[in-house]
Amino acid sequence: MTSDEHLPELRASDADRERVAEILRDALAEGRLALDEFEERLEETYRAKTYAQLEPVTRDLPAAGGPPAVAAPGAAAPARAPGAASGWTGRIGGEATSRKGIAIMSGFERKGRWTVPRRFTMFSFWGGGELDLREADFEAEEVEIRCIMIMGGANVILPPDIALEVRGIGVMGGFDHSHTGVPRTPGTPRVTITGFALWGGVGTSRKKTKAARRAEAEAAREQRRLAKEERRLAREERRKRLE
Repeated sequence: MTSDEHLPELRASDADRERVAEILRDALAEGRLALDEFEERLEETYRAKTYAQLEPVTRDLPAAGGPPAVAAPGAAAPARAPGAASGWTGRIGGEATSRKGIAIMSGFERKGRWTVPRRFTMFSFWGGGELDLREADFEAEEVEIRCIMIMGGANVILPPDIALEVRGIGVMGGFDHSHTGVPRTPGTPRVTITGFALWGGVGTSRKKTKAARRAEAEAAREQRRLAKEERRLAREERRKRLE
């Protein structure tokens, strides 16, 4: 298709309409279109019979797979504040709410909304602890979790996007390295686990928050609903062309 002012009245094919529908789906996913705008434009797409009728539907949208609009030449890129990565705005900085966890023939846990210090110390003797960082705020971008485990253990739960480094030493025990290797994104924290484990250990795991899992499930349901609506509109359009 062309953006010329006077498009030829060439008939559009089903493949042409599907290409436009794909651009609209991408725009919805990227937040360029609200749901009502998407539905209105999708209906226009399946009603369109010519290129001239299809062209206005995506006139203000980038082509599928195309780059977004760029700043004018010479314009400086805006500085990215700490914590500006997706989901981390406002979560880095502030005063720590807990600096240590101790379990002597008992247990401890830190979870929910709390602020992780620059250095958190875990000590366990015949006990265990759990450190859940999924909903936590962070005092700084660089955080150390120092572990001393004697015939005890601990588990650190991280969200999927936090970089992890493990440097602990185990004697008849160990430190879990299986969740390292996630590249660090600017504006996100990095957690380093250090320490010593004797007949004990420190495990790590990565889990999404319940809110994130709910949001993904809702997005999947909405995607199925939109796909069903698209199929319905396509069937109606084909039926109208055959009448």
